[in-house]
Amino acid sequence: MTAKLPITHHIDTLHLQRILDATHHDPFQFLGTHQPDAGCWKIRIFQPHAEKVWINLEGAWQPMELAHRQGLFVYTSSAPLPRPASLRIQPQGQASLYETVDPYGFDSTLSDEALYLFAEGKLLEAYNTLGAIPMTILGVAGVRFAVWAPNAERVSVVGNFNQWDGRIHAMRALGDSGVWELFIPHLTTHDLYKFEIRNREHGQVMLKADPYGKAFEARPGTANRICESHYHWQDAQWLQQRQQYDWLHAPFNCYEVHLGSWQRDEQGHFLSYRSLADTLIPHLTDMGYTHIELLPIAEHPLNESWGYQVTGYFAPTQRYGSPDDLKYFIDRCHAANIGVILDWVPGHFPKDDWALARFDGTALYEHADPRLGEHMDWGTYIFNYGRNEVRSFLLSNAYYWLQEFHIDGLRVDAVASMLYLDYSRNEGEWLPNQYGGRENLDVVEFLKQLNIMIGERFAGALVIAEESTAWPAVSRPVYAGGLGFSMKWNMGWMNDILTYMQLDPLYRQYHHNRLTFGQMYAYSENFVLPFSHDEVVHGKKSLLEKMPGDSWQKFANLRLLLTMQMTMPGKKLNFMGNEFAQEREWNVNQSLDWHLLEESNPEHKMHRGVQALVRQLNTLYRQSPALHASDFDVHGFQWIDCQDAAQSTLSYIRRGNGHSFVIIVLNFTPVPRQQYRLGVPQSGYYREIFNSDAACYGGSDFGNGSGCQTDAMPWMEHPVSISINLPPLAGVILQLQ
Repeated sequence: MTAKLPITHHIDTLHLQRILDATHHDPFQFLGTHQPDAGCWKIRIFQPHAEKVWINLEGAWQPMELAHRQGLFVYTSSAPLPRPASLRIQPQGQASLYETVDPYGFDSTLSDEALYLFAEGKLLEAYNTLGAIPMTILGVAGVRFAVWAPNAERVSVVGNFNQWDGRIHAMRALGDSGVWELFIPHLTTHDLYKFEIRNREHGQVMLKADPYGKAFEARPGTANRICESHYHWQDAQWLQQRQQYDWLHAPFNCYEVHLGSWQRDEQGHFLSYRSLADTLIPHLTDMGYTHIELLPIAEHPLNESWGYQVTGYFAPTQRYGSPDDLKYFIDRCHAANIGVILDWVPGHFPKDDWALARFDGTALYEHADPRLGEHMDWGTYIFNYGRNEVRSFLLSNAYYWLQEFHIDGLRVDAVASMLYLDYSRNEGEWLPNQYGGRENLDVVEFLKQLNIMIGERFAGALVIAEESTAWPAVSRPVYAGGLGFSMKWNMGWMNDILTYMQLDPLYRQYHHNRLTFGQMYAYSENFVLPFSHDEVVHGKKSLLEKMPGDSWQKFANLRLLLTMQMTMPGKKLNFMGNEFAQEREWNVNQSLDWHLLEESNPEHKMHRGVQALVRQLNTLYRQSPALHASDFDVHGFQWIDCQDAAQSTLSYIRRGNGHSFVIIVLNFTPVPRQQYRLGVPQSGYYREIFNSDAACYGGSDFGNGSGCQTDAMPWMEHPVSISINLPPLAGVILQLQ
């Protein structure tokens, strides 16, 4: 039972009882410095774990009176009392003292404008308003906490600085905004915290991580860590050049990486962001990639989720170091002329009870109705994109990574699952939109708002959609009726090509259309041709092991596949390990098999050959405008012969700016073809600048030497032709000298 109040103190028992019960929505009404009557000043401090408390008055420490045995200390004066007051506290059972400042002596620092924009879904830097923000107020250093929990009766900041006691640092509600705020002095970056939330309707008390928290403690702990950045960027020139980045016509060859399994140390531990800067970036530059795409690095509890089930949207995972360590890695990428793309996951979030799910005891970030609010396949919740405060959260998160971490673009995950209300649902398991359709109209507006924001605020930054359906104009401007993405993954092309390549060459002639169908729609979007992590996991085998035939044929098929990818229209993406023919499936819990590149082992020669081939293809791609300048232009591609199904060959021209062009010929059978005639647009000497069957790549070295001269014989609607040796399971690239 609560002890009766001493009659020597006239105290509002209702306020005190709410403080003791941790149900007060505005403890500032009772705690802190007040003037209850003319000529009477009073300060109330609630410290349930203190034995004694003193207040500093003009340099002298005056003892406060214990007015309630549960920890209410009071000091009364006829003279004005300081606000905020400096305090000295002796914890129970301890002789040591510590000094602090009364947190209930500070006025709100959140502006009405920020709260208004947040409620309108237009606060693009909400991470500077909500969350834990280190700052100095009235000369006192500390942390301002703010959190959105509109259905809470009471919200407190709890942490290692208050014994995780929700009674001590109760926050105040700011009007009807749903936002709660409190400034706590003298906290440091060593302090951990969470929000303790009591739901208004049923009284449930929940312990929640900060949705806007910028750092977490080490797993398996789930508390936030107060974070303050002191990093000094060195990439001003990169950012300035990015503003003029003509990505439509520039090479874009992206290396997709999961940082935790790209490489590990000798003990099997993760490499840090700073260690990766010393190892991964040199690999990127050596191989000739233009960009790196990071699988999600926002904080997540489970390695096996690959980062796609995010619990800390504003917190780089501590697995690899601090936020400033990540900034160092990105800075080093920019110094090496490598752009950084981040996988971003606005489509769903996990149901962990300490994170976003049912945040204030109600469906806050998600829909209450599971027909709108849950992905049954993934066991996750779907964001409520129609709620303004949720849009502020997601838009601010995108803004945060681009602004604070200088990210060069976002690859937006699972866009199809966002766009369709019936995604992976049976009849009766989804709700139509207001017009009876299956399109999620709130998502359409959100994505347009996202892409307009990035285009206006971050010139040269890319937004790439992983969208697997025929939704129209995904990568067309919003003003032209599109969703506004820069590019879109071409999942159809990827599926067709991989299905074809897994066939025995004997049967490929009957499926020739899989090679050619992609050109029917290749310019309807700005496409990226991806061989991503999704294709080398969960029983799908590695790219090498997908290939048919004996060992030699497997490697030859893989070299041919990579040659086709790098020479077809569209920007490029490959998952780590593809560049040296990783044999086993990707395992998130261990390093890639880098031993396959050991020169001392002759059995690994073929892996080194694939790496050499990829390095050369990447170099050709970057240096040849014909291979990248017209990726999205129908005039940049021309079939020479797409109908030779009987011999399973393809030939085509890639054109760059001006009159530059190259010719690509691909043979999808193990049969070498001598004197294979090919129509070409101009007479002259055609130099063989690449042959995937070259001995240095592990091939049979069947080719055309330095090249060949044209004949006056017209062929395939071209005025002249050449006769070439077409190697088995291989591709060659020819260029007019």
